[in-house]
Amino acid sequence: MKLLHIDSSVLADNSVSRKLTAKIVAEWQAAHPGTEVDYLDLAVSAPGHLSGEILGARFVPAEGHSALQKQETAYTEALLEQLFAADVIVVGAPMYNFSVPSQLKAWIDRVLQAGRTFRYGANGPEGLAGGKTVIIASTRGGPYSTSDVMRARDHQEAYLKTVFGFIGITDVRIVRAEGLNMGEEAKNAALASAHADIAALHA
Repeated sequence: MKLLHIDSSVLADNSVSRKLTAKIVAEWQAAHPGTEVDYLDLAVSAPGHLSGEILGARFVPAEGHSALQKQETAYTEALLEQLFAADVIVVGAPMYNFSVPSQLKAWIDRVLQAGRTFRYGANGPEGLAGGKTVIIASTRGGPYSTSDVMRARDHQEAYLKTVFGFIGITDVRIVRAEGLNMGEEAKNAALASAHADIAALHA
């Protein structure tokens, strides 16, 4: 079994999502001995955001690629191979301004490719990267799951479920710690809840 561990928080050792993904991966390996882990730290080595030149490489024969297009196409291909090889994907996804870090969005923009991870058929879009499990370590400063008003502002978990579902991954599990910026008591309760979610992954 292969596991792809992705972190995207820019807070290094102060990141709650990084602590949660580390715990998720460690417990997954304990429950599934022999699991191989591939690590991707998007805060350290984020894909470049799409430009007209980078995106244009998808529509030009390889022999017509510029030096930048050749470099970026090879990098994107490596990300796709990493995704396809994984049986399990653990994603650290803190909420930044109601959505995900731009580094994580840049990775998504690279791996969502027509003809590779999805295609359009007679019945609409079809995911091509199914058969995997995704575990999202979701962290946010406020409580976004407790009311309709706050849920409407959640473009983090809802977005990621849509993204992975679009490429055919329907087994998407959430480990959530929210209300982290609402005092020590609320933070401790959020972490306890997240740890319970992690324990339940193997129950």
